Amino acid sequence: MSHTQVAPQNRGAVAALVIPVLAGGLVAAALGVYGELHPPTGFAYGLAGFSGPLAMKVWLTTLAALLAIVQVFSAFAIWGKIPVRGSWPGVVHRWSGRLAFLATVPVAFHCLYSVGARYDDPRVMFHSIFGCVFYGVFVTKMLSLPKRGLPGWTLPVVGGLLFTLLIGLWLTSSFWFFTTIGVQF
Repeated sequence: MSHTQVAPQNRGAVAALVIPVLAGGLVAAALGVYGELHPPTGFAYGLAGFSGPLAMKVWLTTLAALLAIVQVFSAFAIWGKIPVRGSWPGVVHRWSGRLAFLATVPVAFHCLYSVGARYDDPRVMFHSIFGCVFYGVFVTKMLSLPKRGLPGWTLPVVGGLLFTLLIGLWLTSSFWFFTTIGVQF
């Protein structure tokens, strides 16, 4: 067999990724289209405790990014790259992921509903793209988790992509805010 051919037993494993990847792609595309077509309302919902919606966004994104770092270390522990005892890395990984995702929901709502996607400024353009793709990759990961027989690289690659996108979102929003406007609560 040539090195460019997929082994028959691996075809089924790779084919099992088709639905999760298509669903994730549809979510990313739908968010991008909505962000482009929905006229920004300019009206923002803020959570109590923050001085305004932008402060809410940057701090919740920072929380999500910190939890994503916890995700990386707990994933390394789960995969045996960091020696630990017990089952706590799996629990930490699941809960830090849940909390990170929940932290992003009000941010995404504000971005799409109040501001919309923008492509006139490079930073905001990348932020808009990263946000749409982040949720698409999240859907792909969630649909891949219960599937058995996937290639061993699936979860590390998809998880690494999620981490990279979230850090990209943080850099194009929170980091920019903190270094341009300043630290505000």
